Amino acid sequence: MTSATQTDTPILVDRDGAIVTVTLNRPQKLNALTVDGWRLLGDVFLDLSADESVRCIVLRGAGEKAFSPGNDISEFATSRSNKAQAKVYGGVMRRTLEAIGDCVHPIVAQIHGICVGGGLELASLADVRICGQSSRFGAPIKNLGLVMSYAEMRPLVRLVGPAAALSVLLEGTIFGADDALRLGLVTRVVPDDQVRTEAQETAQRIAAGAPLVARWHKKFMRKLLSGQPLTEADWDETFDCFDTEDFRTGYRAFLDKQTPQFTGR
Repeated sequence: MTSATQTDTPILVDRDGAIVTVTLNRPQKLNALTVDGWRLLGDVFLDLSADESVRCIVLRGAGEKAFSPGNDISEFATSRSNKAQAKVYGGVMRRTLEAIGDCVHPIVAQIHGICVGGGLELASLADVRICGQSSRFGAPIKNLGLVMSYAEMRPLVRLVGPAAALSVLLEGTIFGADDALRLGLVTRVVPDDQVRTEAQETAQRIAAGAPLVARWHKKFMRKLLSGQPLTEADWDETFDCFDTEDFRTGYRAFLDKQTPQFTGR
C-alpha cells in the first residue's frame, strides 16, 4: 500500500484512523488512468477489502480539476491498438472494477470537476457519490469507436437504469451536476469549495457506525440486485447481528443516552 507522500505513484493511499483515502494521482493528465494505474488500483482495493480495521474508503482524483476522464488515450497506440491487446487491457480493468464493486467497506466518491468515461465507471461503483456544482459527467466513447464492456456498464445500469444508461452511451453528451443528480449518478451536489468537506464528513458518519452492519448492508444489497432467490441461509444471516458485541454496545448506549463506540466484533 502506498503512502500519500509518494507523489510519483499513480495511486496514493492515505489513512486517517479507520478512514482511507485513495487518490487517482496523475493531475497533469487530469488523473487519466494507464494500464499500470488500473492494475495498482485493483491491488489497493483488494488489500483494503481484506483489512477489517477499515470502516470507510474515500475515492477521489488529485487536485480539484478532475476526478478522472478515464483511460489515457495516448496509451492506446501501444496498449489497445488491436483486439488482442485490448483483451489484456480489458482484463486488468475488469479485475479492478470487480475488486471495487466487491469491496466489503463503504466507498464515498469525492468528485471534483471532470468525471467521464472510465472515471464515471469508477464513481458509479461508490456507495455514496458527492460532486461539486461545476462537475461534468458523460461517456462519449462513441466518438472513439469504443464500446463499454459488461464489467464497465454494469454499475452504470444499476445506478440509472437501462434506458438512461443507453441514452448516455448513444448520445455521448457531457452533462452537468444537476442532470447527474436527476439521473441518480450522484447522491449529492454541493458548492465546489465544499466537496472535500462534505465527502469527509460523510465518511466520518459512516465510520462512526457499526462496521459489521455496514458490510452486511452492502452484502445484502448486492444479493438483492443480483436477482437470485433468497435462501434460508440468506434470511438467517440477517439475524446474525444480534449475536455481536456491537449490537449490545449499540442498544446499551442508546438506553444510556451515550455515543456508542463500536469495535467490529
